[in-house]
Amino acid sequence: MSSGVRGPLIITEVASKAELARFIRLPMRLNASDPAWIAPLISERQAALTPKSNPFFDHAEVQMWIASRDGRDVGRISAQIDALSPTDPQAPAGNFGMIAAEDDAEVFAKLLETAEAWLKARGCVSAVGPFNLSINEEVGLLVDGFDTPPMVMMGHDPAYAGPQIEAQGYVKAKDIYAYLSKMSDDMPEAVLRRVRRGAAPGVTLRMLDMKRYDAEVAALTDILNDAWSGNWGFTPTTEAETRQLAKALRAVIDHRMVWFAEIDGETAGFVAALPNLNEAIADLDGKLAPFGWAKLLWRLKVRRVKSIRVPLMGVKRKFAGTLRGQLLPFQLIDAAGGEARKLGYEQCEMSWILEDNLAMRNICERAGGRVYKTYRIYEKALA
Repeated sequence: MSSGVRGPLIITEVASKAELARFIRLPMRLNASDPAWIAPLISERQAALTPKSNPFFDHAEVQMWIASRDGRDVGRISAQIDALSPTDPQAPAGNFGMIAAEDDAEVFAKLLETAEAWLKARGCVSAVGPFNLSINEEVGLLVDGFDTPPMVMMGHDPAYAGPQIEAQGYVKAKDIYAYLSKMSDDMPEAVLRRVRRGAAPGVTLRMLDMKRYDAEVAALTDILNDAWSGNWGFTPTTEAETRQLAKALRAVIDHRMVWFAEIDGETAGFVAALPNLNEAIADLDGKLAPFGWAKLLWRLKVRRVKSIRVPLMGVKRKFAGTLRGQLLPFQLIDAAGGEARKLGYEQCEMSWILEDNLAMRNICERAGGRVYKTYRIYEKALA
């Protein structure tokens, strides 16, 4: 009979392929009983967390750890410092992320303590997160909306994780929202009439040109970095990072749901909608071999999933305040949404949106969206 005495927590730095595999697989075991959990593709996670294949590591220092007890992995965490992230030189901030653990206060405390010590040793006076790994990737901890599965490139966490992190002295820095709309929902009649009246003089809308894919990706990056530059926590996306993402998504992206707008011949804005890959991989348990790729492509290209996500949209700041520029988001959403409806998609998520980005929230709400998930970014001063 067991004495009920637990062994000590052991914290291990991830330094080998075997340890990285343990790090990646741990959330799959922790969340196995959650019906809303979707296991990410293991191959994709390996690429995202390997310096040779993720350009984020070119400008960031990253460390990952696993917590184990009695021979069983019970938690994980990362800490990272992004050289491109804005910070106060007099009070530099670092980030934590990738946090997942059993519902055990000691495990959460030890993981966060380990990440904090690493950040403090490198001069950071506050910790902000979770960022997995960058603010331009998966961001925030799910604090509302646990009953539905996450869409592509969005996270999912157990309900106990937020209270456990808060118990270690972390407080809300920002909330971010995911909006959900039905493809059958129309924008308000007044907006719709103006959108369908036709483009204003000098405004042209067009689909993504796959023959010029690399140039289109470069244009998208340029707009994105300009349009988002005033947002809280803005960190520019490098062309290498966008190229890597575009390469990873090329097999599943549909050019009919990526639209650009030009004003007087200058590329001024874009919207990108992606098929919800999570819907297609929900029963693959993170594995593509031996038949996963065939299933995935058949589900995306033939059977088709029923939902899409809009992760990226922007209008250059020089145009955003003009009458033509203010209408562009609605025109782009209408164009991409019209194609999505033709392809049989039924739901659309627009995410993620900062709680105080009122302009973007207004666009989402006028486009028929409602907040259905809330993610929280935490911060803590490091004594």
